[in-house]
Amino acid sequence: MKVLSYLRFLFALVLRIDMYVGGTDDLMMLILIFPFLSAEDKEKQLAVIVQRATSRYFPVYEKVLKDHGQNFLVGNNFSWADILLLEAILIVEEKKSDVLSGFPQLQTFKKRISSIPTIKKFLEPGSQRKPVPDDKYVETMRRVLRMYYDIKAN
Repeated sequence: MKVLSYLRFLFALVLRIDMYVGGTDDLMMLILIFPFLSAEDKEKQLAVIVQRATSRYFPVYEKVLKDHGQNFLVGNNFSWADILLLEAILIVEEKKSDVLSGFPQLQTFKKRISSIPTIKKFLEPGSQRKPVPDDKYVETMRRVLRMYYDIKAN
């Protein structure tokens, strides 16, 4: 009976992690295409990213952190959901630095996760963290994708 209870508990944790990762993935998809847009479309997409982050995604995570009072999204268990949320926060902050101004729980969360030694090291300049895509990166990606589609079409 104890094994069954434990399995139910683990399954519930996995489902919650998956739910949070899925939500953050939705936000990340909005961000993913950003470097490849025209200047005019970037302005529009930035507005969409900030609006959705502050009205749809961040309020949910703010409430979760506030309601259960734990250190991580899924209780006191550090998970992929925490890492992905930190990444989304950092990327949105690169676009709008004060985006967390109305989210004190997320500010604390960001600070806590960023201070974990391995993550702190990763976030330091000169680490393996990939830089924000610049024009050279975007042009290289477009050239590679064109080459791929040209080969596939023949």
